[in-house]
Amino acid sequence: MKEQIYTIPVKDAFSSDCECPLCRMHKDLEDAAVAFVLSPSYMEEDVRGQTNDLGFCPQHMSRLYNEGNVLGLCLMLESGMKHQHQKLMGLTKDASSSSSKGIFGRKNKDEGSDVAAFRASYKKSCYICNRIDTTFDRYIDTFFQLYKKDGDFRKSVEMGKGYCVDHFLLLWEKAPQYLAKDQLTSFRTMLRDQMDQSLTRIESDLEWFEKKFDYQYRDQPWKNSKDAVPRAVLKLNSQFLPPKK
Repeated sequence: MKEQIYTIPVKDAFSSDCECPLCRMHKDLEDAAVAFVLSPSYMEEDVRGQTNDLGFCPQHMSRLYNEGNVLGLCLMLESGMKHQHQKLMGLTKDASSSSSKGIFGRKNKDEGSDVAAFRASYKKSCYICNRIDTTFDRYIDTFFQLYKKDGDFRKSVEMGKGYCVDHFLLLWEKAPQYLAKDQLTSFRTMLRDQMDQSLTRIESDLEWFEKKFDYQYRDQPWKNSKDAVPRAVLKLNSQFLPPKK
């Protein structure tokens, strides 16, 4: 397959020694999105308009704060706060409305108002999540195109360490959209066997890690268990843990 903008990151992720290449791709996208938001690109009017409107989820707001670029974050917060301030005042200008239930338990006519709808969307809205999801969907499409047409890539997939639970289920679910019946059966069989071996391997590493805290095993080698806990966290929660200091 001819190298394109999406094939390189997908191939790079599957050539890495990683418990879940899709988590690696997702993390790289998140890192790039955070850096972009705090870069001078943020001052471009179209970007600022999107961040003002969408805002950020608690996880990504915390990530932005912890990056240490206080001035960049301040500029973003000032612009976003003014935008949301105007919206809130417009939505709540009618103080006489009520969304409570009447004495017979019936909802008043303004239940599900613009305020309720805005609150629901505001809690879920995030510029960084949207930016990641848009590109990640293209990565999944590229994954299956490469798997069908690129023998070397297919081999790297089959020799991998499996995936986190979420991404294992994602590939299982998406496969029928891309693969013909015979290839689908082969792919899912490979995927299931690979995941079974992967989880069995980490379960064994966790068991040995626990034994190393027993004095009877104090002088035994760690084998592959020293990083068993962060690898298990990645498998179960799609979360890379930073190395312990």
